[in-house]
Amino acid sequence: MKYTLRQLEVFLTSAQTQNITRAAESLAMSQSAASSALKELESQFGIQLFDRVGKRLQLNELGRLYRPRVEALLAQARELELALLAHGDAGELKVGATLTIGNYLAVGVMADYMQNHPHARVALRVANTRTIVERVIDYELDIGLIEGELQSADLDVIPWRADELVIFCAPEHPLATMPTLNDDDLRAATWIMREQGSGTRQTFERGMHGLLPDLNILLELEHTEAIKRSVEKGLGIGCLSRVCLEDAFRRGSLVPLTPPPHRAFDRQFYFILHKQKYRSAGIDRWMDLCRQLLT
Repeated sequence: MKYTLRQLEVFLTSAQTQNITRAAESLAMSQSAASSALKELESQFGIQLFDRVGKRLQLNELGRLYRPRVEALLAQARELELALLAHGDAGELKVGATLTIGNYLAVGVMADYMQNHPHARVALRVANTRTIVERVIDYELDIGLIEGELQSADLDVIPWRADELVIFCAPEHPLATMPTLNDDDLRAATWIMREQGSGTRQTFERGMHGLLPDLNILLELEHTEAIKRSVEKGLGIGCLSRVCLEDAFRRGSLVPLTPPPHRAFDRQFYFILHKQKYRSAGIDRWMDLCRQLLT
């Protein structure tokens, strides 16, 4: 075999960081050793995998072609190594989740996963849908859990569970006693909303089609808890997943509102995986635990 796994690690990390110095630091190597490993890999096969612009390494067409295969090979090698060390237990898993899923569902799944596989390591990254999608496409995450609608030629998008957004307000808000809202109520209200790029905002805008230019959006916040607190203080009304509102509804600190019948806020949660990424046993076990939340 003309190449080593270490050479492939340098290639993949350089593709991710676009800089040989940062790649070396990530792999705990000297810069000269990392640079030599990359040069040897290219020279052994008479190829060039990067365009070098100053200190920046940019994957060329050949590099982009081989990157998914290198990533899959290294993923299998890591899984084999961890299986040998931990006698078949699941290894490291890098999970990305949108804010609603990450804060209200994924942490519980992670606890169950690590209880069942005590030698496993799980890294959970929480961000909005746009960011999670980008990181899965760039191989920075093994799997993503998202709440937004998505079409991508690079990703497998697998339905997970149904969800719905709920319009809500403080108990003292004038709309709290309304049996059903109409479009005029929605136009007149002051809104506290999630930011652009979030799956929640995407579903909200779909449900509010035709009204969006007329809505009075006072605040756009990245965190659901900040939105809930703002609504509790009477700053306006909000629209979030029922998953993150159930406790507040039970306590009575927030109350649900009924939208007009023609306004639908149902949606789906999804798993996303890179089509060319090796699917490890750990990914399959994580997905199984997520599905068990429905039973």
